[in-house]
Amino acid sequence: MQPMTAPAPEEKTYTKIHSSKMVLWIAIVSMIMMFAGLTSAYIVRQAEGNWLVFELPRAFYFSTAFLLVSSLTMHYALRSIRAGRPQQLLTGLLITLGLGLAFAFTQFLGWSVLVDQGVYFVGNPSGSFMYVITALHLAHLGGGLLYLLYVTVRAIRGRYTANRNIQVQLCAIYWHFLDILWIYLFVFLLVMR
Repeated sequence: MQPMTAPAPEEKTYTKIHSSKMVLWIAIVSMIMMFAGLTSAYIVRQAEGNWLVFELPRAFYFSTAFLLVSSLTMHYALRSIRAGRPQQLLTGLLITLGLGLAFAFTQFLGWSVLVDQGVYFVGNPSGSFMYVITALHLAHLGGGLLYLLYVTVRAIRGRYTANRNIQVQLCAIYWHFLDILWIYLFVFLLVMR
């Protein structure tokens, strides 16, 4: 007769998520809430009247294109390191960095066009909202550019491999979020004039 053995405890499987990713997702949700509040306030204030209608500067169209393409190059960079191709990672990061800077430059060009049109931060609420919404997005993009620069320097030093690339993943998640957020804001500002 064989001795009785205790039944094996049920194995639990957990989905492991890196703590840095969790913090990033919490930050993204808070940013979504902030911009949702701003766009809601925009709609409410617009309904009250005394609202200046103006054309979006052409520079904002170019900045949108730069950001869309930068999302593709960031995706290329992430795919490259996951495939163990560090040189292509670096190429993707450098192009993304350049396109991010081009986005920022065209945002400033857009603001100068707004000033030329007589749309100022102080004055009509429509101009105030335009500057606040676009400047807040640009500030978040500035943070993304700094982190992208940090990741790029580490890539130059060969710090990433196919199995060790969490910082590249975080950078890609945030960058894609900024792209999606800008598309939302751009379409919102284009339609809700």
